[in-house]
Amino acid sequence: MAWPAVLVIVPVGIIFILSGLIVNLIQAVLFILVRPVSRSLHRKINKIVAELLWLELIVLVDWWANLKIEVYADDETFELLGKEHALVISNHKSDLDWLIGWILAQFSSGYLWDLRSGCLGSALAVMKNEAKVLPIIGWSMWFSDYVFLERSWGKDERTLQSGFEQLADFPMPFWLALFVEGTRFTQAKLQVAQEFAASRGLPVPKNVLIPRTKGFVSAVTHLSSFVPAIYDATVAVANSQPAPTFLRIFRGQSSVIKVLVERHSMQELPETADGIAQWCKDAFVTKDAMLEKYFDKDIFSDKKLQDIGRPKMSLFVMIFWSSFLAYATARLFQWLSLFLASWEVIAFSVAFLFLVTFIMQILIQSSESERSTPATNFKLSEGTRQSLLPK
Repeated sequence: MAWPAVLVIVPVGIIFILSGLIVNLIQAVLFILVRPVSRSLHRKINKIVAELLWLELIVLVDWWANLKIEVYADDETFELLGKEHALVISNHKSDLDWLIGWILAQFSSGYLWDLRSGCLGSALAVMKNEAKVLPIIGWSMWFSDYVFLERSWGKDERTLQSGFEQLADFPMPFWLALFVEGTRFTQAKLQVAQEFAASRGLPVPKNVLIPRTKGFVSAVTHLSSFVPAIYDATVAVANSQPAPTFLRIFRGQSSVIKVLVERHSMQELPETADGIAQWCKDAFVTKDAMLEKYFDKDIFSDKKLQDIGRPKMSLFVMIFWSSFLAYATARLFQWLSLFLASWEVIAFSVAFLFLVTFIMQILIQSSESERSTPATNFKLSEGTRQSLLPK
């Protein structure tokens, strides 16, 4: 790893880990003491607390790497962003899609101190069950009412129904993200999807996977009475631009991400389960054609390019945590020096720095673990092949 990246990863890692543990502790206390009394009050407070952690990652994207996110949407849709409940579906390109979603969730058409004031702290998602055990970020998501699945429909059907029903009294606008492809896009998975589509006489995708529609049907069925809209997002990395990864972000290397957001009223969707499923499949056929046109002709969308700006609040949060933790750390070492020898304090510091670097390295590698590779390099077992097929 390049030294510039290390010089950023270590201090940022220290701030993120320490502040994250503090936020997790606060969330745990709120969950135990406040939620049993008032779930609505708990959610309002937790929104603010969660943002104190999540904005730390956004400051890296917005202000360090200067990642450019171009949002295309009509004025009516843009005006409503952050002001209403919404089910969000999107193609799933990488591990950083959730972070791009967080950035979009920050803003609405109203500004305060030139910062986006949207629904970041109430941006939710349906995620795999393993994510909730991840220290700091996974725990924070669990306290924030994310829905976690085991990828077994017999269990997940009940989990989804319960999770959706608990959102009915959510006291502020929320977004619920659902990656209906079920997994991140790679060339290997695309090959499987293409073989499946060809064998069933379905449209053969080139840039997306075939959506798994059971979760989407469940979401529409249970949310339609109190969620007015579906935001259909299409995400693409700009032509000739490298895909964003955590390593590139820590190195300060920018990318350009294009996002088309189209709003559909829940009332537009069919009433039957089969009809809802077909609507989702048709949406991804349209999405695939749009992406193919973009990659072939460099024409992304005829919708208006909207200005989302950059939030200053993320800078304020990072300055706050940096100052607070620097003071707390200095006082901690003063206290340790009273009871430990100098070499023991130094050993403790070195061990902690190695731990931070190790954890951040895992985070970086996880974002690159499934980078697209030519499909011809893969030999998939029948069991793996079947697990990737739509259900």
